[in-house]
This record gives sequence, structure tokens and C-alpha cells, in this order.
Amino acid sequence: MAIVKWNGNNRNLPTLQSWFDDFLNRDPFNWDNRNFSATDSTLPSVNVKETEDNYEVEVAAPGMDKKDFHIMLDGNLLTISSEKEVTKNEEENGNYTRREFSYQSFQRSFQLPKDVVDEESIGAKYENGVLHLVIPKKEEAKKKAPKRIEVH
Repeated sequence: MAIVKWNGNNRNLPTLQSWFDDFLNRDPFNWDNRNFSATDSTLPSVNVKETEDNYEVEVAAPGMDKKDFHIMLDGNLLTISSEKEVTKNEEENGNYTRREFSYQSFQRSFQLPKDVVDEESIGAKYENGVLHLVIPKKEEAKKKAPKRIEVH
């Protein structure tokens, strides 16, 4: 690593203006897996997979309970949200020596393909810190095997 003397005219070092320009020109939806929301709260990582019969969504949310999740489907917009408040108390002779509490919340939304999802058969379970959703496709939306047509 080289030590560079700053003289105000050195073009190799980033300036406050270049950092500001980089921030403003950055795609607001591409944060390179940093998972931060506009409120500086952490968003859980999500895996979305399409199979022949389903869409499968996995949300990494350790430390939650299944009652903490709210899952809504409005048209073709799937919204997964959660809220959890935790309070820890340690008492010494009736006086608090330390009291800690936290409030966690997040909301993630996904646009599903129009008229493809079987809304009545969506399933969700929370297991080992991961929320799993299975979103079945309608029969008519499933990919059919190619049909060979004979020439007569």
C-alpha cells in the first residue's frame, strides 16, 4: 500500500463530490446483497425458485416465531412482513442494572406473474429460522411437454 500525500489536486483519491455522485447514480434496487432498507433496518435474504409446478420462496428470518409473519396476496403482489418486539430485563435488588429491548420489522414484496398462481393452494411454514412458501401454478400455466406432430 502506498502512502499518497494529499495536496488538493490529486485526482487518484476520491473526493466527497465523487462519493456523493456515486451514491446518487447508484441503482436504488441494487445494493450488492447489503440488504439494507431506507430505514437502515436489515432486510432478510430471500431465495426465489421456479419449478415446473410451483414458485418457491425462502426467507431467512432467524429468531422469529410463525405468529410474527404476515403474508398477503393482493392480485399478483405477494407481500411478506414481520414485526417482533423483544424485551430483556436483568434485575439486581429491584433496580435495573441493565434493560435491553429491540424492535424488528421488515416488509418484502414480489410481483407474481399475472393469472398464473393458484391462490387457494399457497402454503407457508416456518422451520429452523427460514420461512418457506410454496406458490402452486394453475394447471393451464404449467409448461407442457413438447408434442410431436406427424406429417402424413
